[in-house]
Amino acid sequence: MDIRQQDIGLLMALDVLFAERNVTRAAARMNLSQPAMSAQLARLRDLFGDPLLIPSGRTMILTSRAEALKAPLSQALADLSAVLQEGQGFYPFTSARVFCIAASDYVHRTVTLPALSWLAKTAPKVRIALLPLDTARSWHALEQGKVDLLITSDRLTPQDAKARRLYTESFVFAQRMAHPRGTCLPSLDEFCSLDHVLVSPESGGFKGATDEQLDALGRSRNVAVSVPSFLLALPLLQTSDLVAVLPKRLAQSPDVELAAFPLPFEAVKFDIMLSWHPRSDKDSGHKWLRDSIFDKDMRV
Repeated sequence: MDIRQQDIGLLMALDVLFAERNVTRAAARMNLSQPAMSAQLARLRDLFGDPLLIPSGRTMILTSRAEALKAPLSQALADLSAVLQEGQGFYPFTSARVFCIAASDYVHRTVTLPALSWLAKTAPKVRIALLPLDTARSWHALEQGKVDLLITSDRLTPQDAKARRLYTESFVFAQRMAHPRGTCLPSLDEFCSLDHVLVSPESGGFKGATDEQLDALGRSRNVAVSVPSFLLALPLLQTSDLVAVLPKRLAQSPDVELAAFPLPFEAVKFDIMLSWHPRSDKDSGHKWLRDSIFDKDMRV
């Protein structure tokens, strides 16, 4: 295929089709009618001499030729976008750009929110949308451009994303300040005997990573309440004798009135990562946002 004879928009349509794997959704993203997008796909199939996308139920699957094209095409378009934007610059104080950041509720509370006041002073017209973390769709959201940044654990960071470590996290034992058990370090026996709140993002679960650790030790605990988020666990802990295993950064936040102690067994450690789509790597505004979050006292 001679690139000099083709419309760059056709290649952009192919990139969107690869991401959406659905003609109707791709048409919506490109602001085209469905027949127009179907015509684009037909032209692409003719140009490449390959079906590229094959219908399979409500979606489409990529042919082996399309799989080989997908990553290089996305990178080439990202490089072209960077070339076109070079020299335009990004000026935080005057920009009215919108950025979307996806993270869990606790990460928004401990990472994103503390950065917002500073961002508002340096970029008063920039708008930030804080989105919930949907792990099943996180990479898809980056591909679609619906999310600019993901902030999540290393285990949930998309493999194909660009990423940077923000800090290393671990878990602690948390209780209300005037808890009747006192302020001594909890023994394993005491830990297991107390009534716990478990955060179950899938909702309704009564076993988690802590219970797997206890199983390995031949022990178990009593999970009295299961909640879907860490922020729901906080008021329960502050107003009852329930206890919980919480991320250290959350439990020790200045505005969280809880007492935190080391766990009576080895605490699991994990990295919290800032990740983004490779196409945004050289975008000056995107780089400003990444650097702002990273440099605003985020490292631990």
